Order: sequence, then C-alpha cells, then structure tokens
Amino acid sequence: MRTQDSATAPATIAVTATGSTRTAAPATGTGATASGTAAAGNRAAADPRTRGTLLAGLGVISFSLTFPSTVWGLESFGPWSLVAVRSTLAALIAGTFLLARRAPLPERRHWAGLAVVACGVVIGFPILTTLALQTSTTSHAAVVVGLLPLTTATFAAVRTGRRPSRTFWIAAVSGAVVVLGFALQQSGGSFSTGDLYLFGALLVCAAGYTEGGRLAATMPGWQVIGWALLLCLPLMVAASAVSLSFEPVHLTAHGVIGLVWVAAGSTFFGLYVWYRGMAAIGIPKASQLQLAQPLLTLVWSVFLLGETLPLAAPIAAVAVLVCIAVTQRAKS
Repeated sequence: MRTQDSATAPATIAVTATGSTRTAAPATGTGATASGTAAAGNRAAADPRTRGTLLAGLGVISFSLTFPSTVWGLESFGPWSLVAVRSTLAALIAGTFLLARRAPLPERRHWAGLAVVACGVVIGFPILTTLALQTSTTSHAAVVVGLLPLTTATFAAVRTGRRPSRTFWIAAVSGAVVVLGFALQQSGGSFSTGDLYLFGALLVCAAGYTEGGRLAATMPGWQVIGWALLLCLPLMVAASAVSLSFEPVHLTAHGVIGLVWVAAGSTFFGLYVWYRGMAAIGIPKASQLQLAQPLLTLVWSVFLLGETLPLAAPIAAVAVLVCIAVTQRAKS
C-alpha cells in the first residue's frame, strides 16, 4: 500500500445538492501508517530472535537426555559399538532427509567446516563422553560438561573475530566457576580419568559447535548436521562392523531406547534445532543456554537412572540461571 504525506495528499471534492462544495479529509494519516509499519517491523525483528532462542533451548533439552540415554545404551552395547552404531543410524536419518528435500551439495568452501563439525560433534564428543561414563556418574559428567558454554564462547570469539561485552564475559565466567566448583565439590576436590575424557570432549565439541553455528548462517541448520553425518558414514559403517564383532551385544529395552535416542534425538534432531537457533541469536548467546543443561541432566539422572541428586544442586541451579539471564541480556 502506498502512503502519502498529509500535506500533499489530494483532497476529494464533492458537490452538494445546493451547489456548494465539500472537501473530504484524507482517509488515512501518516502517523497511523508509520506507527503501524514500525510495529510490524519490530515484530519482524523480534520474532527471529525469539524463535532462535526457543530452538536453541529445545536443542539443550534434547542434549540433556544424552548422558542418561548413553548409560542406557551401554546396557546393551560396548562403548565403541554404541558410538559407531548411533552415528551410522543418525547418518541414515540425515541422508533420508537430504534426499527427500533434494538438498543441494554444499559448496566446496564449506566442506572443511563440515569436517570440523563431523570430527568434533559426530565423532569426538560421543566417543570421549561415552568412555567417561564408564567410570563417572551421569550427574558428575553433566556438571563437568557444563563448562561447554564458556568453551564455545571462547572458540567463537577466536574463530569469528566477534568480541562479546565485558558483562557477557563476567556472567559467562561466573557460570563456569559455579559449574566447576560444583564438579570439584562432588568429586572430592580432584579430577579423575573420566574428567580428562570430559575436558577433551569440551574442546572438540566447542570447536564443532562454533564451526556449525558459522555454517548455519549460510545454509539450513539441518543440512549442516546432515552433511556432517554423511561425511562420517563410510567410517562409521566400518567402525560398526569391527566393534560389533569384538564387543558383545545384549539387547534390552533400555539399551534399544538409549541407542534410538542418542541417534535420532541427540545426534540428529537436537543438533538440527541447535544450529538453527545459533544462526538466529548468535553463537555466544546460544552457548550460554547450555548452562542449564547440566541441571536438566541431573533431573533426568534422578528420574531415569535412580541417581541421588546432590544437595548443592538447587544452589547451583539458581546461580547458573542468573548467569544465563545476564548473558542473554548482554550485548554480544
């Protein structure tokens, strides 16, 4: 609709029965139209951020179930078999979506980034965390991996050249300190072999998240994780064949459910919505939503695995949620 300024809008002249003329005022004014346009523009600007936050939050919920599902999966599979089979199944799901949607091949310049995503998120993180969960409890592993938001924000600052504000960093470091202190308190003040696996998982996953978030700004998020999974498919098929021949398999209901979730829920769906969310709100802010992930995993560990919830968890929960609120409001 074209609007005109009231000073130059043509007046409508009507002739009455007596021959006098009557000038009608223009039907619409600039103020109303401008305010309506501004409101629509504000809504359009706010919606992507809100939607991105919701998508990233949904990804966090999906990820929070990964450790309990992995513990269930280990009831039926060995650690190497579980990782290889979950990645194979996730790649087959991704390939089906890519084929059904007729997704174009990524540009040559994107393949290096997809390789980083594949090595960090599809291979490195699952292997290291699965090995850690053989000796660590789900709740302990969850709070250590709570350092992932700060690690991701650091990788993102180096990779993209963006520098979040001082307030952002203070809140992010504070949240990381809370999580680290919680982990040390629960483990008696020292780190175990499982912790070393978990710290390694933090580094490779942060690199994968950062590169995936960057790619999700140029291609749909589901294609980022889809092509990364397909890139790993030949290796994972071979790894599945080898590991299944060496590690015994004892199928149980928990084991099958755990495998299905880590393959379809965490590896494909979770990363799909996660990368879409990061593309909308930025890597630093999306990463800080993961400060809630350890606390959600603690809840799942109680309800699904029967683990005892640490007494310090409610205090840590409040502190971490405050840090999340601050980082989401800070300029990035």
